[in-house]
Amino acid sequence: MYLTKPFLMKQSFLIKAICTAGLMGLSAAAFALPSDRNQPISLVADKATYNEAAGVTTYSGNVIIEQGTMKLQAASIVAQLNKNKQISTITATGGPAKFQQQVDTAKGVARGEAQKIIYNAETGIINLIGNAYLYQDGASIRSSSLKYSMNKGDIEASGSSNSTGSAKGRVQIIIPPNSTKSFPGARD
Repeated sequence: MYLTKPFLMKQSFLIKAICTAGLMGLSAAAFALPSDRNQPISLVADKATYNEAAGVTTYSGNVIIEQGTMKLQAASIVAQLNKNKQISTITATGGPAKFQQQVDTAKGVARGEAQKIIYNAETGIINLIGNAYLYQDGASIRSSSLKYSMNKGDIEASGSSNSTGSAKGRVQIIIPPNSTKSFPGARD
């Protein structure tokens, strides 16, 4: 299922929430509240390792990363560096990996989760794999996997095959009604 720009504009929190998951390891979350960028980054884990030859940093065991309103929780986070020692990919895994962040002061906290979240810094593609879910202010999207291109601004949600035709395994999008819109009455 491919979603178009009007949907993306109405559901911009989805884009920002997905981006937050991948970018938090790279910088001070570019789509976060401006004040988040000025906050210290706190990272706790049961174990942290760095392999310079392989260019891999691994955090494992109840990993929690926080910066301002951003919080990422995962069983493990692996950052792969390229030959220039810059982050190439970040992979967060868990049962599930979860993130949350307030991306706009006028909206509630955006929350998301998936069994695996992969951010490719070189292509700008973020993948949420395995029971992917994003939510903010009553709007949500749930599917087997979500793929977002930061470069093109498009999102693809894929459900799993389902021989029974039930809603389980299919893409589910919930858009709350616009409570500020008024409708004319019979006498208007």
